[in-house]
Amino acid sequence: MVEGGMQREEESPEINLMDLEERQRIVKDRLILIGQNLIDFKEKNEEELLEIKKDLEFLKRNVEKIKDFIETISSEFQKFAKKEDLEILKKQAKMFQPLEFATKADLEKLKSKKNIK
Repeated sequence: MVEGGMQREEESPEINLMDLEERQRIVKDRLILIGQNLIDFKEKNEEELLEIKKDLEFLKRNVEKIKDFIETISSEFQKFAKKEDLEILKKQAKMFQPLEFATKADLEKLKSKKNIK
């Protein structure tokens, strides 16, 4: 029994050393995995941030174009006729009635008809 006990005590430090080495290897593998995950996470975030910056720049350009368009439109609105002005022109057109005037062709026809009679 003593020999068995001595053998276990002698093997015990060896087994403990192997266990420690195995644990150290596992911890090292986990640390490498965590480091790789951190690098992947950082790269992914940098790509997303770059994409967001591009989108923001695109939106800024679009907003600037819309702003310029609105300014152009608002300056053109001043050139449009007012409703009252259109009403005046409408009344003048009714008084004038250009469609009731005779054309040269109509006068020539009338003249030719009178000459025939």
